Amino acid sequence: MIPFSLVRGKCPLIISIPHAGTYIPDDIKSVMTAAALRLPDTDWHIPRLYDFAADMGATVISAHYSRYVIDLNRPPDNAALYPGQTKVSLCPDETFEGEAIYQQGAAPDAAGISYRLSSFWQPYHDELDRQVERVRKQHGYAILYDAHSIKGDLPRLFDGRLPDLNLGTAKGASCAGPMEQRVWDAVQGHGYTAILNGRFIGGYITRHYGDPARDVHALQMEIVRENYMNESDFSFADNRAGNLRVVLKSAIQAMLDWGVATYTPFRTTA
Repeated sequence: MIPFSLVRGKCPLIISIPHAGTYIPDDIKSVMTAAALRLPDTDWHIPRLYDFAADMGATVISAHYSRYVIDLNRPPDNAALYPGQTKVSLCPDETFEGEAIYQQGAAPDAAGISYRLSSFWQPYHDELDRQVERVRKQHGYAILYDAHSIKGDLPRLFDGRLPDLNLGTAKGASCAGPMEQRVWDAVQGHGYTAILNGRFIGGYITRHYGDPARDVHALQMEIVRENYMNESDFSFADNRAGNLRVVLKSAIQAMLDWGVATYTPFRTTA
């Protein structure tokens, strides 16, 4: 199994989908628990939800391996992204609801984690880095949109219910303020609750790649899954997804429009 799929686009936007993968190698699957094999923490159907992005000219990279194999949105040194809160590890041994992922004594050791880093984590990030640089050199800037989803109620991770749309920009550090504002404005007035830099401010991908000083602007969107799927069986809900796609497309178009308005006046032609 190759680590990811890639569709190369022609516009300045890259969409990263690190948690929609469901593939688990047989040797790892054989030592996982029944609860984990349901893959409850998968960002189910995110490539399908954003299937309009390629038509907008975006580059789309989507992981094939499950986040239970290794979490692509965690730093390689396994440092906590949210100190003081329940930690989601690079190679997690518990689900978001606190159930064991591995059978007794079967969690990966240091050598196993190192193997997963080099075999699954590194190839995704090498390719993402290549695409960011390609787009930045071609257009003079790059916009990175990190696409996620999550169950709306997870008491182990956060209090209360999450808003429907959770935008993260590392508290404004990963993208230009005017781009952040345009996206925030675009998600208003559609019947969804939304928050900016609330419980989720962006994971490793947003924080690592977002660098406005280098003309790389990154934003994470974390969506409550019930807005486009059924939690009971993880099935896609077309009627709800259709409404949500309107808002997501508006947010992405706002990013692209900001880029054109901001950078085009400074480009020169031969």
